Amino acid sequence: MRKLLVVLYTALILGANAASADVASLRDGDMKKLMLWEAPVAVPEAVLLDAEDGEHSLAEFKGKWVVLNFWATWCAPCRREMPSLESLQTGMPEIAVVPVATGRNAVAGIRRFFEEAGVKTLPILRDPQSELAHAMGVMGLPVTVILNPEGQEVARLIGDADWSSESAKAVLGALAAGQ
Repeated sequence: MRKLLVVLYTALILGANAASADVASLRDGDMKKLMLWEAPVAVPEAVLLDAEDGEHSLAEFKGKWVVLNFWATWCAPCRREMPSLESLQTGMPEIAVVPVATGRNAVAGIRRFFEEAGVKTLPILRDPQSELAHAMGVMGLPVTVILNPEGQEVARLIGDADWSSESAKAVLGALAAGQ
């Protein structure tokens, strides 16, 4: 099953077409790495843990546009990227920014990482066995996936990006406006 999902996501990456010329035209800088899918892709169910081991799912965010970021405490590009995700959340509160620490990331290490990065508003969510990351074909970190209000993947960016950039805000605003 995992191989099938990896093949599916690889095919999507290689065959990605812009979902909309309007949204695609807004991509500048780091957002040029954002791949827009022609059709939304279902996202697998998974249990995410918070700092107190409480269980959560992505279904909690249905009805909102979601910027789902896979990261880890040991990831240098993640360290550069996280403050811009915090800035995106404070600048566009109508969008849910959902960072998910995938793999072995101790809660104390995540808290230290957030403190050093100046993150105050983003939730601590963990995918300790990388189940969601593997099911979604995440092969390296960071990877950011954009989910529509129905909880489907509509875009993906591999690598770090400045999510506080005008281009990122314009792309997300256009997606949320239904363009």
